[in-house]
Amino acid sequence: MPAVLNRARDFLLRNGRLLERRLFEHHFEGASAEPVVRALAAYQGRDGGFGSALEPDKRDPASQPVDVQIAFEILDEVDAFDPLTAGRACDWLASIATPEGGLPFALPSVNAAPHAIWWKVEGEQPPADINPTAAIVGLLRKHGIEHPWVARGEAYCWSVVEGSETDKFHDLMPMICFLEHTGDRPRAQAALAVLAQRIPGLVELDAGAVGYVKKPLDWAPSPSSFCHSLFSKEVLGHHLAALEARQTDDGGWPISWETVGPGPQLEYRGVMTVAALKTLKAYGAL
Repeated sequence: MPAVLNRARDFLLRNGRLLERRLFEHHFEGASAEPVVRALAAYQGRDGGFGSALEPDKRDPASQPVDVQIAFEILDEVDAFDPLTAGRACDWLASIATPEGGLPFALPSVNAAPHAIWWKVEGEQPPADINPTAAIVGLLRKHGIEHPWVARGEAYCWSVVEGSETDKFHDLMPMICFLEHTGDRPRAQAALAVLAQRIPGLVELDAGAVGYVKKPLDWAPSPSSFCHSLFSKEVLGHHLAALEARQTDDGGWPISWETVGPGPQLEYRGVMTVAALKTLKAYGAL
């Protein structure tokens, strides 16, 4: 096992959640997806949604829309997208959807638990948001999940995507996921072409930049990413070298924001460590 992986494994064994340890075993040690699915199941509530700080910057034990997105992304990456699990989550999503069919960014229950400032929810009925609605709908369409809410969510996404001029990474990436998998391919390809023209001006090309910036490998974490074609081989190679160099002495990768405590900080570092390793592996750098 390369030294990069050995150091990361040690970091995860010391500090990571069971979920990230299972993901490491799956991606780098040949383990099956089943232990990942079992670890993820602990975050699914009785209501069918996902919560319990699956996204570590908010410690809400209740279900939250973004946690459903993260759960779906994990099931997708380990090729274990289960219709029963997804169906239960869709029942919950339908129960919290706005009249337009979209999902709020977060629900008010987040206010009662420690949370980063960007998770604060105003009011008792927050509006629909393309983040995370578009990513959730996109993944459900990718895996052919049939549920009455999916069509409503899809209609909401179309009502936002084609008129949006957002420059926010966390809006654009869910939009791309939606457009990659929604059924109307000519319409989706036209919308993707518009986004492809906008994204290059939003990318931080300085590999040494710090703070809340999004660099080429954030937009294109693998060669199969939609944004991969927007960057040259030289640019990607430069950023891959910089990504590997950011591994710290303890074997993990750092984060660039303040968390709500030392425990969540280590949890998120575990998330980012697995993500960094996956990107290096995807580009053949491991």
